[in-house]
Amino acid sequence: MSKTQRTREICALAPIVPVLVVDDAVQARPLAEALVAGGLPALEVTLRTPAALDAIRAMADVPGGVVGAGTLVTPEDVRAAKKAGAQFGVSPGATDALIAACEAERLPLLPGAATASEAMRLLEKGYDMLKFFPAEASGGAPALKAIGAPLPQIKFCPTGGVSPENARDYLSLSNVVCAGGSWVAPKQMVTSGDWAGIENLARAASKLMD
Repeated sequence: MSKTQRTREICALAPIVPVLVVDDAVQARPLAEALVAGGLPALEVTLRTPAALDAIRAMADVPGGVVGAGTLVTPEDVRAAKKAGAQFGVSPGATDALIAACEAERLPLLPGAATASEAMRLLEKGYDMLKFFPAEASGGAPALKAIGAPLPQIKFCPTGGVSPENARDYLSLSNVVCAGGSWVAPKQMVTSGDWAGIENLARAASKLMD
């Protein structure tokens, strides 16, 4: 199995991977259930809050869900995420230490790249499924299309500024498998427990490639 085969399989589950910032682990399971019910099974919980690892634990056994840890920066992040039950990892960039930790823990990694040189370095290491981040700030869909022309063997998941308004611009590109988006789980809806509303947003996002 290639280093990114499993990552590609996870990315191909739905057009959008929800990028989640969870402040209260109590909300994690119903949030995951709503997103999975809406057709978005791959979930990225960012390690940006004290509740993140507990949220991953709570989401790890939601039927039909595949929970991953985002914002992996250090080898310690990788080990903690794997221990909490994360099935894949996402990083804003990539370092040799981070990649080595993911390989040691057998945690499929979606490493970030914003330039052709970064993408080529990762390709050298056997990674051909990458996160394009920060997508909008790095030139958006036109930039990603331009990078794809000389590097057709690399596929991407653009994240950062992706919205319902521009998601199709990215998803229409031949080198894009899925996109990461936070709009499917607005903080207000999560705080108020509007799981039906989140399921509806997820359902709409799941049809963006139709």
